[in-house]
Amino acid sequence: MSSPDRPIGLAVSVTAKALNRAFDDALAVVGGSTSTWLVLQAVTSTEVATQGQLAAAIGVRQPTLTHHLDGLERAGLVTRTRDPGNRRVQRIAVTEAGEHLFLRLRRAAAAFEGRLRAGLDDDDVATLRRLLAQLEENAQPD
Repeated sequence: MSSPDRPIGLAVSVTAKALNRAFDDALAVVGGSTSTWLVLQAVTSTEVATQGQLAAAIGVRQPTLTHHLDGLERAGLVTRTRDPGNRRVQRIAVTEAGEHLFLRLRRAAAAFEGRLRAGLDDDDVATLRRLLAQLEENAQPD
């Protein structure tokens, strides 16, 4: 429960951590994690094909992404191949097993979203998004 005296930044941070843990738990039930979901969702749903594009799309640094991709590749969920036109570029593709996991994770993510929206109408969600965007903008250095 949030105290009215708690600074907004701390309240948002505590809430974000609780939501992250709950989301990761919801994905773990179907055999995944937040990082797995982010990678599979980005590669499956957007026009990212290279490791650099993927890192930018999910908001992580390349070394962090390399660590995630190593595990996903070992699990048979993605493949990485060198681009024939530029050997420094690795292309990422989701395997059939990765597609199956992605679908399970997508259902779990949608169910979690439904839980979060309980008691909120569309106007509440729009207001929340606007307020979070304003807080993010306010947090940027001058």
